[in-house]
Amino acid sequence: MIKGTFARNQAGQISEFTLTGHAEAGPYGSDIVCSAVSALAISTVNSLDALAGVIPNIETNDDEGGCLHVSMEINDSMTQEQMNISQILLEHLLLGLQSIEIEYLDFIEIQTKSKS
Repeated sequence: MIKGTFARNQAGQISEFTLTGHAEAGPYGSDIVCSAVSALAISTVNSLDALAGVIPNIETNDDEGGCLHVSMEINDSMTQEQMNISQILLEHLLLGLQSIEIEYLDFIEIQTKSKS
């Protein structure tokens, strides 16, 4: 199962997300859930750089079930436009993953949490 966790800061902005595991919804190379999640996540990370001009911190681990952790430093050096674009992209990722979760409950679980 793919497990996704999104963390929101005190202002309600998404500051990081983690995706772990494998969907195992089909044979390797034919798993549509894994493909959809991967496409959304990679597209979001690439778009943060290309569209928002923000380079997030990225950690990956293909061992032990796979893991992608992406975090952003939300600070005064970001312009309001960068912040807006980044949040739209991250909210879009969250909505896309939640849509996949609705259709494929046995293979993906998404949650959000607030950071103190």
